[in-house]
Amino acid sequence: MNPILERLTGVNTLTDEVIAMDFLLNAKSGVRNYAMAVTECASPEIKQVLVKQLEEAIDSHEMITAYLEKRGLYHPYHINEQIQLDLQNIQTALNIPS
Repeated sequence: MNPILERLTGVNTLTDEVIAMDFLLNAKSGVRNYAMAVTECASPEIKQVLVKQLEEAIDSHEMITAYLEKRGLYHPYHINEQIQLDLQNIQTALNIPS
């Protein structure tokens, strides 16, 4: 995001979190889509390629999750902490001037 826009909207501290969470959601979609494609594939050669890509997508998802957990931006195994974080993010979004 443009630094001037970040200052005006007050979201400059969320930039890394927003980018990483968006990346995580896209990685999850990729895993789901590759898994579905593997089950629908009729060609063994193409299925082998898709399985390899599925494994890489799972690895990417794991790395992104570890990045977010290490920085305290995502708590997938501690639901109460995740709820508190989500509530803080909601409040930040509500405080953005319109």
